Amino acid sequence: MTMDFAATKALFHVPQGMIYLDGNSLGPLPKATAARVARTVTDEWGEMVITGWNRASWMAQPSDFGDRIGRLIGAEKGHVVVGDTLSIKVYQALASAIDLVPDRKVILTDSGNFPSDIYMAEGLIRSLGRGLELRVVAPEEVADHINDDLAVLMLTEVDYRTGRKHDMKALTAQAHAAGAIAMWDLAHSAGALPVDLAGCGADFAVGCTYKYLNAGPGAPAFIFVAPRHADRVKPALSGWLGHAAPFAFDLDYRPGAGIERMRVGTPPVLQLAALDAALDIWDQVDMDALRAQSILLTEQFIAGIEATCPDLSLASPRDPAMRGSQVSFAFDNGYAAMQACIARGLIGDFRAPDIMRFGFTPLFIDESDVAQAVAIIGQVMDQRLWDDPAFQTRARVT
Repeated sequence: MTMDFAATKALFHVPQGMIYLDGNSLGPLPKATAARVARTVTDEWGEMVITGWNRASWMAQPSDFGDRIGRLIGAEKGHVVVGDTLSIKVYQALASAIDLVPDRKVILTDSGNFPSDIYMAEGLIRSLGRGLELRVVAPEEVADHINDDLAVLMLTEVDYRTGRKHDMKALTAQAHAAGAIAMWDLAHSAGALPVDLAGCGADFAVGCTYKYLNAGPGAPAFIFVAPRHADRVKPALSGWLGHAAPFAFDLDYRPGAGIERMRVGTPPVLQLAALDAALDIWDQVDMDALRAQSILLTEQFIAGIEATCPDLSLASPRDPAMRGSQVSFAFDNGYAAMQACIARGLIGDFRAPDIMRFGFTPLFIDESDVAQAVAIIGQVMDQRLWDDPAFQTRARVT
């Protein structure tokens, strides 16, 4: 399927004069979002008040939107639900995965995993007090540490710093052969590249909607549970909306059917309205076409930077099949250099200790944007603009 990326670019608001290469951290605003959220505020919350839970189908949205996200990540219908934060969903998935292999003690992850995932695992291990061990290895060494003592393989498919991409299918198969459970974080995959959870045999997956999926800051996360586990996992966070009959108000918890048991708290209706508007765009996206265009743009970017900025060192895999939809360059003064770029209208971000990170979303980024980005970075580096003291002070968010 071919896609008209000029048409999709017109669906997003990017401030005039800005080149936005940070959609891997926070996606820009779809133009339809403001009206969609306003309608929810005025016509639904305003006029329906509490009856909106039924009349506007607020209560059904976590599952309905889960299916729409499920199409983008290769999940079976009825096995993705939206709600809560990504850290909460990591905790839920990991706790459920551990319970499926009660005689195993090792959780394996890598040093490129997002720190919050590791923190949640550490906290869960402390609270359970069952002698579990979190084993953290280098990304390229993961396969060597999958063995018969492994309980759960917990990985983020695309490394948030370098963009390095794990082979989900191969590692999942290796984990299963060792009798372990495979859990994947898709924070930098969903909306960035084709994902095939069903085809890969993944047991659990989680992800967020505020990056590539454009649902806005603080947008809710999602969780996937494979059909073979859906009716037997035991939610560690047994919230009332994961109950089989939440409005029976039983004092004892009975898990809901399938993926419904992974719901925890009340749906964030206003944020879901923003997600709805974004998914109206994503419903039309062919992920294979998107991936092909992403590779074209990232290859153009790498070639341009390496031809003009010898002081920057590629930190992402050179093979496009081995990286997500982002490109990272290492530079000792990376934070200041990125601030100099931002001051000139090129938005990327910085990840400690020395990574300048750039995200590529073909829905609103094209070849002319990439050429301008290369020119701005070249100017910053050639003229040592990063040496300006104004760019040295680090803000709270980098």
